[in-house]
Amino acid sequence: MKKILILLCVLTAGCDAVRSTTDRVFGGRDAPAQVAPEVEASTAVAEEVLQPDPVAARPSWVGAKTTIAGLGDPTTPGRWMQTPLVDSEVTARVVVPKTGAQAYITLVPISGPESSGSRLSLDAMRALLVPFDELVEVEVYAD
Repeated sequence: MKKILILLCVLTAGCDAVRSTTDRVFGGRDAPAQVAPEVEASTAVAEEVLQPDPVAARPSWVGAKTTIAGLGDPTTPGRWMQTPLVDSEVTARVVVPKTGAQAYITLVPISGPESSGSRLSLDAMRALLVPFDELVEVEVYAD
């Protein structure tokens, strides 16, 4: 039993997730020397993600529009939603009315009538806390 436990610890120590966490906690060779700048940087990044770009274009409507969205191309990185609701690329707040989860997502125009569905990126689905294998109703806000 002791041999299995030691072997498990050795295998887990080689895992990248464990190694990166221990480097950040205990200060590895790639870890920053000071903790305070890292905390400030992560706070700035979190605020940057939560707040939309003030100079970005806004959707042409006021209020909310509803669409049904599924998973788009999972190999395309970023937090985006391909939708026929917009004519140009804009940033908008997307809300899942069923759960109340919301995120700021870049809307990418696609052709088709407004009643056709939309496609969410993998990152957007994670941010909205929705299952990858289901269609979900979302509200898109122009604010």
